[in-house]
Amino acid sequence: MSRQDSRKRYREIAGVLARHGFEWLWSRWGIGRVLGTVEKRSGAGPSPTLTQPERLRLALEELGPTFIKLGQMLSTRPDLLPPDYIVELSKLQDHAPTVPYDEIASIVRREFGEEPGAVFPSFEVQPRAAASIAQVHSAKLPDGAPVVVKVRRPHIEAQVEQDLTILGQVARFLAQNAEFGKRLDLESLADEFSTTLRNELDFTREGQNAERIAAQFTDDPSLLVPTIYWEYSTHCVLTMQEIQGIKIDDLEALSAAGIDRQELAKRCAHIALVQVLDHGFFHADPHPGNFFVQPDGVIGLLDYGMVGQLSDRLRASLLRFAMAISRHDSERLVDELLALGAAPVSLDRRRLKRDLENLLTRYDRRALGEISAAQVFRDVTTIAQNHGLKLPSDLILLARVVALDEGLGAKLDPDFKLIEFAQPYFKRFWQKNHSLRAVARRAGEGAIDLADLAIDLPERLVRLSGMIERGEVTVTSRLEVPEELTKKVQRAANRIAVSVLTAGLIIGLSVMALVYRPAGSEGFGYFLLKTLLGVGVASGVWLAIALWKSTR
Repeated sequence: MSRQDSRKRYREIAGVLARHGFEWLWSRWGIGRVLGTVEKRSGAGPSPTLTQPERLRLALEELGPTFIKLGQMLSTRPDLLPPDYIVELSKLQDHAPTVPYDEIASIVRREFGEEPGAVFPSFEVQPRAAASIAQVHSAKLPDGAPVVVKVRRPHIEAQVEQDLTILGQVARFLAQNAEFGKRLDLESLADEFSTTLRNELDFTREGQNAERIAAQFTDDPSLLVPTIYWEYSTHCVLTMQEIQGIKIDDLEALSAAGIDRQELAKRCAHIALVQVLDHGFFHADPHPGNFFVQPDGVIGLLDYGMVGQLSDRLRASLLRFAMAISRHDSERLVDELLALGAAPVSLDRRRLKRDLENLLTRYDRRALGEISAAQVFRDVTTIAQNHGLKLPSDLILLARVVALDEGLGAKLDPDFKLIEFAQPYFKRFWQKNHSLRAVARRAGEGAIDLADLAIDLPERLVRLSGMIERGEVTVTSRLEVPEELTKKVQRAANRIAVSVLTAGLIIGLSVMALVYRPAGSEGFGYFLLKTLLGVGVASGVWLAIALWKSTR
């Protein structure tokens, strides 16, 4: 995009925000220094009946794909926004006007060198869905297999890159000029969002995600993942198996088809728990629109553009965290929460422990089935935010998955309790993680790491020494001492400093007295040196007496 196009987009964003009642951003945070001034526009302002979260949702929808995705991402971050914003942004609809068939055909022709009708014997002109990033068409392969073809919207990549650049500039400005921007590390959040959205634009990644999750359920028939046809796919065209069925939130249709909704709720939870606990790689957008129930109760899951990943260490830490909650062990809770997130230098461990103890009292004397997993995540996330802890983004995605799965389970079966159902899965994961084979594997990995450290240690020490010499290492500590003691230490330090200066003065004057002797007589200069030397000696004696008294 040219500079002129960029300025036009800046003005467009500023105008939309102002029209929806967010012109206060210019005066409160000075965002106008990034987006520019707002042109006054004719027309009615925001409806007085709309809340600010509702106006924000409407503004994001009007601004297009990047901002819709931004709102959807923010709806998963209760650590960043208040609950009313989370609820409203969760309603963001990723719909867009349909792209004319000629433009879709030109993209297919560019990718495969042939018209859609030559690549696919049957290719529907009318799309079956149109979203902000892609448009989906029904088609058939040469062997007659029904497929859906997901085609990226024309020019979407350039538009997204332009918007991501603007968001990065705004985030950088707020991180440098607003306290909350520094505290939330908005620059890192903007970088993370940019990476996620760019990955979502690359359909090969979505196909790889689908195949990875399909491999997790090779011997488990509870989940149906669409087959990816790579010979008909590129980075902006994705061809996959067509999956039809009953939408999982259509309760009347499920009942009419004779599908047991209680078993369906358990199957949904089973799919999520297997992904998270057994494999650490999970579908991170399990909203009801992505679930299609087959006649035999098997669940077909679509849209693998957003995924999360948890390391073995993070999953083990989560399990210990859950065990600490069940045992009401606040000290262990603090340790595990600090292991999960990066802590600021100013962290007050005692206050963190107190807040976690207050949290535990809310769950005291409550049966396991009465505790909401989503509520636990929200409470812990709020505490972490209040103490400046930065939790991993994949952990935040997991919180969203838990909330969606728990809500879906309750809709299918009002008596369904996710935490109670998950107990055997937690137990199996704990046993697997503490088996002799797992312990031996970790011990072997630890031995290899230790050997590597022993080999690399001399070189690392040399690098560390160089960094210290260049002043590149900063050590920060905080020592709490009584104010009176601080004052005494300060007075003593001041006297010591003056003593050093006085000693230097005495030595310097003594040397000068020995060297400086005017020819023929002692002269006035020599007399002045002896006088100053006497004053210095007297000052030194006085300081010595003062220091002796201060230590008694």
